[in-house]
Amino acid sequence: MQKSSSVKVKNIRVNSLKPLFRLFQYAKPYWPEFTIGLLFLMVSSLSGLALPKLLGELIDGGKNGGNVSRIGWTLLTILIVQAVFSFFRVVMFVNVTEKTLSGLRQTIYNHLIKMPMSVFLYRRVGELSSRISADITLLQEVFNTTLAELIRQLITVVGGLVLLMMTSLQLTVFMLLLLPVMMVMASVLGQFINKYSAQVQDKVAASNTIVEETLQGIFSVKAFVGEFFEIGRYREQTNEMARLGMKGGKYRGIFNSFVILGIFGTLVAVIWRGATTGVGTGELFSFLLYSVFIANSITGLAEVYTSLQKCIGATNHLFELLEEPVEPLTEISAVAPENLLEGKINFRDIHFHYPSRTDINVLQGVSFQVEPNQKIAIVGSSGAGKSTIVSLLLRLYDPVKGGVFFDGRNGSTIPLSELRLQIAVVPQDVFLFGGTIGENIGYGRKGATVNEIIAAAEKANAWEFIQRFPLGLDTIVGERGIQLSGGQRQRIAIARAVLKAPRILILDEATSALDAESERLVQDALDKLMEGRTSIVIAHRLATVRQADKIIVLDKGCIVEEGTHYELIGVNGGLYKNLSEMQFTN
Repeated sequence: MQKSSSVKVKNIRVNSLKPLFRLFQYAKPYWPEFTIGLLFLMVSSLSGLALPKLLGELIDGGKNGGNVSRIGWTLLTILIVQAVFSFFRVVMFVNVTEKTLSGLRQTIYNHLIKMPMSVFLYRRVGELSSRISADITLLQEVFNTTLAELIRQLITVVGGLVLLMMTSLQLTVFMLLLLPVMMVMASVLGQFINKYSAQVQDKVAASNTIVEETLQGIFSVKAFVGEFFEIGRYREQTNEMARLGMKGGKYRGIFNSFVILGIFGTLVAVIWRGATTGVGTGELFSFLLYSVFIANSITGLAEVYTSLQKCIGATNHLFELLEEPVEPLTEISAVAPENLLEGKINFRDIHFHYPSRTDINVLQGVSFQVEPNQKIAIVGSSGAGKSTIVSLLLRLYDPVKGGVFFDGRNGSTIPLSELRLQIAVVPQDVFLFGGTIGENIGYGRKGATVNEIIAAAEKANAWEFIQRFPLGLDTIVGERGIQLSGGQRQRIAIARAVLKAPRILILDEATSALDAESERLVQDALDKLMEGRTSIVIAHRLATVRQADKIIVLDKGCIVEEGTHYELIGVNGGLYKNLSEMQFTN
């Protein structure tokens, strides 16, 4: 892990500010607003540079009887112009920032949700959600404040130096002698600041992962009395984050202290030099004010540099996510006629292992055929590869060898979104979104009417209990459907599948976790749902698959038996018969 972190830091050093320039591509559509804001910023910054000169003239004018009123009115006008232009600059920059980051958030989320399942095998959900929240919040500060400060400070430094030279070239050269030393120190200390900023962002992501996982699995945490274990894990991550932050803070403190000492030490030397060379009072006052402006801007540039280094780490993390592959998905509302499925499925010599476990073959030479409208059951012990077949049908993964064919066509030749639109899954562990019952059922077909949702609920034997809720379809189901019982959640999932009206239906252990009454209601709804479509039933409990047209028995990733219930029950020493005898004896 440490080696990986060092590689990341090295890349950041090499690429320097390159990721930020890539980030600014997202602001391209808003360049007109940004340019106007930039003009406001330049005018307000440049007008500020006239203040020291005018104040010097005001001092000399007061002594020599000059036109003090004219200078005073000019100063007031400049201050008003600065105030007005600063207001519009802030408004323009905030508008551009919010639009840019909104687009970036959408890009990141769109990319996240389109990433293949293989990516989620090695990236944790808490880390991913941290990238779209904490990292982008960090970028908001850069766009809103840091960028404007960078431009303003640069204008002040460059413009101030020009005016300093016009005021006194000798004093200007004297003052600039320290600048090369400061630049070297900035480069050296900046590398340390960058390193610790990137590591802090990694720890933020890790701590967010712990929060997300423990809150999502709060039942398990409490059931296994894991509260203090999780508190300890979170404490360890946040303490490490604080330690890295404090260590980075020392380097920032050293850097700022060096800048302040160097700049204000130079100012003292300038005053001494000016006093010994007989520079006029007003001229020396103007020179000192310009020097203070430049000193303040260089100090500000040090802080801006620090913020940019912190931002580089966050930007790299975001662009690392955008480098991940995505599935070839398309937004569709209906399936093209040439891609409509009749429901015939062919598994031909399928070999498969998960990308994260290449040494474990989950399926080995699996071949079987399912005719349209046929009901097929796949049974076997845990780890036999039953649920992997579901993933391959949905093309969540592609086989390592062999192919999955639909109506004689290789699944890889059918547009992915159109294929999945014709397949519905009712899993054992139903996931419901935290909205209403109606929204969860309607997820099966976007844009469905209330009457269509009610009809689907009736077919799923769900309308009876939905009506008993005071709010009916508008009842909030809670996080992951926690307000509903297991049987109710299962029937909502069935209603969702009914509404989708798929050509291929997959039931993955859909009744295994239910009590007898709930199972009866759910099984009745499933029987209605399976009518007139190809159905694949994954089951542990063999009582639910007796009526299947064909039963496929898997063991250690291979098909060991195939036939109807009555054919397989007559095979002496067969795996299906042994499983059946064990279950029914128990």
